[in-house]
Amino acid sequence: MSITLDRTEARAERPLFESADWGFEIIQRCHDEIAKIAHDELGLDVYPNQIEVIGTEQMLDAYSSIGMPLFYKHWSFGKQFARNEAMYRAGMQGLAYEIVINSNPCISYIMEENTATMQTLVIAHAAFGHNHFFKNNYVFKQWTDADGILDYLEFARDYIMSCEERYGEANVERLLDAAHALMSHAVHKYPRKRTNDLRTEEKRQRDRRLHDEQVFNDLWRTVPGKENTRPDPTAEERRRALLQLPQENILYFMEKTAPRLAPWQREILRIVRIIAQYFYPQIQTKVMNEGCATYVHYKIMNRLHEKGLLTDGAMVEFLKSHTNVVFQPHFDDPRYSGINPYALGFAMMQDIERICTNPTEEDRQWFPHIAGTQDYMAVLRDVWANYRDESFVLQFLSPHLVRQFGLFHVMDDSSEPHLRVEAIHDERGYRKIKQALAKHYDVSWFAPDIQVVDVNLAGDRRLILHHRALNKVLLEEKDTRMVLQHLADLWSYDVLLREIDPATDAVLKEHTASPRAGIVQADAP
Repeated sequence: MSITLDRTEARAERPLFESADWGFEIIQRCHDEIAKIAHDELGLDVYPNQIEVIGTEQMLDAYSSIGMPLFYKHWSFGKQFARNEAMYRAGMQGLAYEIVINSNPCISYIMEENTATMQTLVIAHAAFGHNHFFKNNYVFKQWTDADGILDYLEFARDYIMSCEERYGEANVERLLDAAHALMSHAVHKYPRKRTNDLRTEEKRQRDRRLHDEQVFNDLWRTVPGKENTRPDPTAEERRRALLQLPQENILYFMEKTAPRLAPWQREILRIVRIIAQYFYPQIQTKVMNEGCATYVHYKIMNRLHEKGLLTDGAMVEFLKSHTNVVFQPHFDDPRYSGINPYALGFAMMQDIERICTNPTEEDRQWFPHIAGTQDYMAVLRDVWANYRDESFVLQFLSPHLVRQFGLFHVMDDSSEPHLRVEAIHDERGYRKIKQALAKHYDVSWFAPDIQVVDVNLAGDRRLILHHRALNKVLLEEKDTRMVLQHLADLWSYDVLLREIDPATDAVLKEHTASPRAGIVQADAP
């Protein structure tokens, strides 16, 4: 479905609002008019919307708990709240106009300090742009359960509160400290069969724990005892099968296998890793998600103005805000801090529209499947559904945008005294630049590849991990030491991390940690 503008269409007798002031009736009218354009003209498919107006304190609180409407307590959230509040009061940090939750219904928090124009903008951006992307993108479909996340968060909050009452706040805090330290290594990076939805978690908790304890007992029965010291040729194979080695989801491994954790501690580790998995799609789709929402709000706000529902003054206010959002400083600008995902995503969405409706000969050569098709909204909806940042950039970054952004590829080789320009603006260079930029959004390149590879069950039960150091880039020493300490605390025995050169399998560096007292509880199985 493409947008066809009827320049003779009747304009609204009155705009939706004529001042910066707003009320709930104005919010409702704006939402309804936006919905008409989103559904009838852009063909968006969204979850039902739940829009909540919040104040500054509530927005700061949402910041501290990573934007979730229900969440368990932890000291780090209070620390984050105090920091953000101090920065905001000192004028050194602004607040987001909105926060949107990937849930069904889709929850959008909008600031009560916003003007009527900004409320209209953020409803278009969050309640329809992000909402459509959440509901339709394949990565979110694979990894998240929008129907059950709110019920699960309520269960998680209540369960952790009950653990604090029964086992003490300090014990729960220490466990959460360790789990949060490993949160970036608490996701399955490849789709797994979903056996249940999040709504059933509370009901399944007891059955799951009984099953896990059976597997746990079977695993530790493979440890050689004094009465049977004869070698078993199948022991290593059985051990690795039971441990599911190698294992990249370290928190999952701790939950299922750590020998001295209590059942309630395993359940809390599960809670933390499920929440980490919920955010995993957002890491992979930052450019696309923000690009989609920014493109949608831009089209909707322009259509509202064309229909006479926004005043010229409101449109100027919108364009000022929009321009700030998509501003991309040049590399030599003091404000430059990398590629703005809003700028790149929005520019690529607009470029796809241009290629579909007014292609050049160059566009026809690079994008024969979409050039001149005219139905750009059908192409964009397909893109929003079936790509993530890496594949999106690799497939749709055009030579036109490479030139517009002034992109180039520089090789920084530590063995050479000078930087080397790897790609210029010619056909081969465009392809290299696309590949290099796409790799920048590939999770496997910007997140360290650390896996559990073995456990010495026959001896000291030491846990062994490998970090495959791409390009021989090693982990930061201080952070590694601190995280490895948390891992040793959960495992209850020594931990060894080897940093491996993937090209030669040579060991580049080793890190070790021994457990401290205080994590493992007396009622562990």
